[in-house]
Amino acid sequence: MAESWSFLDTFEPNFRPLVVIELAKGTKEETIDWFTKRIVDKKANGGAQLLVKPLVTENGNENIYLVGASHLRLLLGAETVGLVKECNDNSMRTFTYSSRKTFKDFADDNHNFLTMAEGQYIIKHELENLRAKDEKMIPGYPQAKLYPGKSIVRRLLTSGILVQIFPLHDREELKKLRHSWYGQVKVGYQPLDEIRCYFGETVALYFGFLEYFTFALIPMAVIGIPYYVFAWEDYDKYVMFATFNLLWSTVILEVWKRICAIMTYRWGTLLMKRQFEEPRPGFHGVLGINPVTGREEPVYSSIKRQMRIYLVSLPFVCLCLYFSLYVMMIYFDLEQWALDYHEENESNFSSLMLFVPSIIYAVVIEIMNRIYRYAAEFLTSWENHRLESSYQNHLVLKVLVFNFLNCFASLFYIAFVLFDMKLLRQSLATLLITSQILNQFAESLLPYWLQKRHKKRMKKRMSSLKTDADLSLVEQINLEKEMGTYFGTFDDYLELFLQFGYVSLFSCVYPLAAVFAVLNNITEIYSDALKMCRVYKRPFAEPTANIGVWQLAFETMSVISVVTNCILIGMSPQVNALFPDSKMDLILTVALVEHLLLAIKFIMAFVIPDKPRDIQIKLAKLEFESLEALKQQVRATDMYNSEK
Repeated sequence: MAESWSFLDTFEPNFRPLVVIELAKGTKEETIDWFTKRIVDKKANGGAQLLVKPLVTENGNENIYLVGASHLRLLLGAETVGLVKECNDNSMRTFTYSSRKTFKDFADDNHNFLTMAEGQYIIKHELENLRAKDEKMIPGYPQAKLYPGKSIVRRLLTSGILVQIFPLHDREELKKLRHSWYGQVKVGYQPLDEIRCYFGETVALYFGFLEYFTFALIPMAVIGIPYYVFAWEDYDKYVMFATFNLLWSTVILEVWKRICAIMTYRWGTLLMKRQFEEPRPGFHGVLGINPVTGREEPVYSSIKRQMRIYLVSLPFVCLCLYFSLYVMMIYFDLEQWALDYHEENESNFSSLMLFVPSIIYAVVIEIMNRIYRYAAEFLTSWENHRLESSYQNHLVLKVLVFNFLNCFASLFYIAFVLFDMKLLRQSLATLLITSQILNQFAESLLPYWLQKRHKKRMKKRMSSLKTDADLSLVEQINLEKEMGTYFGTFDDYLELFLQFGYVSLFSCVYPLAAVFAVLNNITEIYSDALKMCRVYKRPFAEPTANIGVWQLAFETMSVISVVTNCILIGMSPQVNALFPDSKMDLILTVALVEHLLLAIKFIMAFVIPDKPRDIQIKLAKLEFESLEALKQQVRATDMYNSEK
């Protein structure tokens, strides 16, 4: 490192606050000194080598600290995390400090070479990798034990000493983004490149997928309206609609892979290597040496992890699934009660009562999903996965299995046990519409209203505050630290996954599902944009090359939809009339058609490349250049050794 800092050497003129650290009020002075020293200390001494500045106001609040970094430190950090940037020859390459002059728009005095989001991501990476060495406890808090390899930030959070860490908004850039994103009602594409620069690739990819999925639903919606209004019980058209649905679900997912590859190559994340994935902050174990990287990091027995998964997590998930089925049977009892009540009274009120059980069940499903989500997060964290990707995969698997059964078990029961198509249509419509209304209210409208109220109170309080610090910065930090925390795109993808299930699994029975999905997603784009810019704190940028395990989840749902739609077609009176004498012939025919459609799906998935041809060529070229550079390096080393 060519540059170093003395302890709390933060009052340089170019200090730019990027991240805010809020400590609990009354935190002991020795704890603050120790923590800030670890932040600014040299990397060789186990520090992060960042800059820290306390935010001091007139009332003496010294529990908030601003974290930044020098331009040189951010550049070296960019190399550490493996950021990919555009070169002068328009190719995308992993940034290295030694070859910095070859990158587009780089200059020693250009502090905007890295975006603010990238700088905040680098700081987050360095803070999360602050790990205990010889400390046995957090200074000043003997009950907060430490051991070698334990994440310091994680321990401070669990001990209640560290309240939160969050990146600051850029008010001017946010204002421009709001105007181009949702400030005006328009028919057009979202500014995904601007979203990526401000919020990072993970958030931008979600909005890109939401936009793409909405456009992809339009053909289904356009075809579904006349089918529902005029001829949904016409068998010939019924089969055509189902077949179109099955091919549609395959094509849109394969095309999305290509669109995703184009975007992530342009953003540089398609080239980021997996070896840069560090142990997640919550991972703990005995400090050891990674045999691949040679770096010090915690080591934890995989056998212990597997025992936790199979002896604790798996039985718990099975118990929750049983409880979900028990609640479903209660719902059917309510349905029978409402039907009996309607048959006895046959009034307008009794007709409305037929929808009450489905509405109640839809609300209960949402409540159960949210409660189970917290339990799944706790269990997955307790399993102690080393990598964030592994943690996310196990969490997604737990949540998807429960949500799938919780949301769709009643529909499968109605379709394939009760054989009641009228009740299936009613339940599907009620569950879909009710869940959409609840999600819009709980995720966007309510948080926005609460945030607006808090902002008014905070502005009144800040108007009378006098401080030597920049009032606008003090006001901004005090407003943002009270805003809600955005916990990632998990819930957003889950909502789209369940919506995709409602549309694809039983499309034959309720063709209008795609129409309601399109209407919901149009409002979802604006409401999600609003909550990102106005309701929640700015999330840390997270580089990603795709939508991860959600791609597999959507593809699995499309395979299940083939089976369900084929069975529904086989159950129709028109098809049964073709096989009056042998049910076995009917079953074999339906199975044959189902296998044929699955074969067509897999052939289409194989034929349609995941990456466009030009992207494949660029990636192959970069791999070739890397190999040639490695060969030259080996030759130079051999020549040097032979001359010695």
